Amino acid sequence: MQINEGMIDRLLRLVASIAIIVLFLMGKLPGNWALLLIFSGSFFMSAITGYCPLYKPLGINTCKK
Repeated sequence: MQINEGMIDRLLRLVASIAIIVLFLMGKLPGNWALLLIFSGSFFMSAITGYCPLYKPLGINTCKK
């Protein structure tokens, strides 16, 4: 597993995942919007690892070489 996310990409994913979690815990995400927690978990894990599985088939690499 090779890192394919740059620091800005990772930071944005981390901020988005934390924001979704906070909104859920505050009760601001009604019903079906709570499904965003699934995306929040994947954003958080990809931000921590620096690897996005969808980037590989799409040929995207935001990491500086």
